[in-house]
Amino acid sequence: MTKLSNASLPSLAESIARPGYDRAKLTPGIVHIGVGNFHRAHQAVYLDDLFNAGLGHDWALIGAGVREGDAKMRSALAAQDNLSTVIELDPGNNRARVTGSMVGFIEVQADNAALIAAMTNPAIRIVSLTVTEGGYYVDPSKGTFDPTHPDIVADGKNPAKPATAFGAILAALKARRAAGIQPFTVMSCDNLPGNGNVTRDAVVGLAQLSDAALATWVADHVAFPNGMVDRITPATGPRERALARSFGIEDDVAVTCEPFRQWVLEDNFPAGRPPLEKVGVTFTDHVHVYEAMKIRILNGGHAIIAYPGGLMDIDFAHQAMANPLIRAFLAKIENDEIIPHVPPVPDTNLHDYYALIESRFANPEIADTIRRLCLDGSNRQPKFIIPSLRDNLAKGTVPTGLILLSALWCRYCAGVTDSGAEIAQNDPSWDRLTATAKAAKADPKAWLAMADIYGETGRDPKVQASFATALNAIWARGTKAVLTDFIAGKPL
Repeated sequence: MTKLSNASLPSLAESIARPGYDRAKLTPGIVHIGVGNFHRAHQAVYLDDLFNAGLGHDWALIGAGVREGDAKMRSALAAQDNLSTVIELDPGNNRARVTGSMVGFIEVQADNAALIAAMTNPAIRIVSLTVTEGGYYVDPSKGTFDPTHPDIVADGKNPAKPATAFGAILAALKARRAAGIQPFTVMSCDNLPGNGNVTRDAVVGLAQLSDAALATWVADHVAFPNGMVDRITPATGPRERALARSFGIEDDVAVTCEPFRQWVLEDNFPAGRPPLEKVGVTFTDHVHVYEAMKIRILNGGHAIIAYPGGLMDIDFAHQAMANPLIRAFLAKIENDEIIPHVPPVPDTNLHDYYALIESRFANPEIADTIRRLCLDGSNRQPKFIIPSLRDNLAKGTVPTGLILLSALWCRYCAGVTDSGAEIAQNDPSWDRLTATAKAAKADPKAWLAMADIYGETGRDPKVQASFATALNAIWARGTKAVLTDFIAGKPL
């Protein structure tokens, strides 16, 4: 085994791609908050491609974070000179590469002083984020920023020593304004509808709690481009570390991912940007339609296979896709209730896109876990599923498949599979969801009454009736029997 480091790069197998540029000559232009697997399989790879093309060497990444897990990642990456092993999982042709686009990782501190100082540096022209869908302090029932969240309230009271990523960004923007330094662009790389707008609302909304003039300045002078990102990237565990070792690399935080990747961005970078169009990034004014396509068809599709898979004791996404009932359930909902409500996308056939999604989900090399796909439904359902449900209702159609999916999610949150196996905590609001799911067994309306998730949709009598029928059927006959009847068009 070769422990990954700058010094060990020449000793790696010839088949392993590695930086073809002098990392010592890179200079940072981007601070990225949230250095998880997705970032290292996506943004960091695009930049590595750019640097290998001899372009943009003043746009290297500096990693950052505001959580305990970020400190652990910093330690792991520092031990290997901030290099990352990225393994593309293509059946019969797995490929490994080492990326070198990250040149530093800021110390993780409770008051974020080091992060704020780094973002104040005029060389930093972009601050990017992957802080998960639930990390933007959005009230799901309203779809808007929640200034009453305890984390936000705390930063509003103590803006000089913020604990959140948005508080640190705001403090750095304030320092740059005071020093006469052009503001950096804030670029979200999370799976959120209108992720740039959501990020802007978080930063401006937080500023309004302590400094109205600063809030106005941020709104008027800071760019928050919307973007769509896509690459299936499993969590790292023993299997992923073993895959790295199969290439002769010792890397405890190796990343695995599918071969496919996509990045679509608004070209709104007043302080400049790397020429990412040279390495496959699409710049367009129509990000919202790409975003709707991806979030509803792919992310929504993940939920559709995840919850029945979890209840049927299936471990991996590709195993769920190999189950005829789950695959047919996915196809029926996608074709009948999701795709008809996705706006047209330039040069894209939505049914061809769905066929691509099916093949990506079925890739056995990814070994993406059903548990990961079930994670954090309280944040994901309002973004990935409920908008499609609402669109059907607006057109006068009751989407029984999407409502059945909500019932399967409710049943999953009761905490046991159909076989009686325990489901371990799998949501930040798990205790609340479990209590509500158990109450819903006797009174299905209790689940839909979670207004922060369902809003007005949960009060629709047709939704309530369809949900009650579905949930009662799942409890009475089990997931397999209910899916069989639904796919056959029989009453539940």
